[in-house]
Amino acid sequence: MLLGGLDDRLSGGVRTRGPLFMGLASNEPGPGADCVSVERQNKARVFIVEDQDFIRELYKDVFESAGLTVFSASNGDEAINIFKTLSCKPDIIIMDHRMPGKDGIETTQELLKLDPSVPIIFSSADVTVRERALEAGAVSFWAKPFPCSLLVSAILDIVEARKR
Repeated sequence: MLLGGLDDRLSGGVRTRGPLFMGLASNEPGPGADCVSVERQNKARVFIVEDQDFIRELYKDVFESAGLTVFSASNGDEAINIFKTLSCKPDIIIMDHRMPGKDGIETTQELLKLDPSVPIIFSSADVTVRERALEAGAVSFWAKPFPCSLLVSAILDIVEARKR
């Protein structure tokens, strides 16, 4: 069943279709952690902002099994607070739209004010917010549902492209 889609600015508008899923986290290095050693141990640091527990847990499981470091927030306000305290900033953020408090658009704008260089992949079943998400600064919009394997590949591609 092919439901979902991808429109990635970094891939020149290539579109892919398929099914979704995501995860939670808590293996963020402590405040005194050496970011270089953390970087050597993992392929990427992924920050998930998603209010649905089962989706955060799914992302966590899938991403960690791919060798990614995962941490998360369950809403926009929590995401802003956590982001401000991170000693090692994420390599990429996966952002949901509909959440209690700040929605994904507001949270994306605030996070990019704190660090304009962090790429944000916006993920929502509400395709009507696609343009607003991209205008807010998201590098990509993924319509739920989609396969997690494609998301892992996109994360690794974006992180690798930023290293060049």
